[in-house]
Amino acid sequence: MIRRAEPGDAETVIALMAGLGRPPIADSDEQREIFAAHLEHADAEIFVAELDGAIAGAASLWFRPRLNWTTPEAWVPDLYVDPAFRRRGLARALLDACVQAARERGCHCLVLASGHQRAEAHQLYESYGLTHTGRVYGLMLT
Repeated sequence: MIRRAEPGDAETVIALMAGLGRPPIADSDEQREIFAAHLEHADAEIFVAELDGAIAGAASLWFRPRLNWTTPEAWVPDLYVDPAFRRRGLARALLDACVQAARERGCHCLVLASGHQRAEAHQLYESYGLTHTGRVYGLMLT
């Protein structure tokens, strides 16, 4: 059900991530290159959830150093499940895969970014055991 993404998953995963409500992708070739760079990066993972022969969800995971820790922090900037496949445990399974990978890398914690409008996702994250620990601020530069 959950596996690491492969280069051939790019189009489907990119299309899924559009569901997060971010600006549309202007250059799909450039976005495919970014996807490929994620797959090749030593500190990144992309997991996909398959159901009924289709990629129904995906999550990206990054391992990043912190100045005040000697172990890395796991960061999930993107997690999305197609609405047609929700309530089947896929988001929880994607979180499980991220947590397992974070533990394998010796991370001290896992943090997750989520937009204010994603109330249903927030319920899942809290039921999973994640806690609201602060705010994230952003400044668009382009």
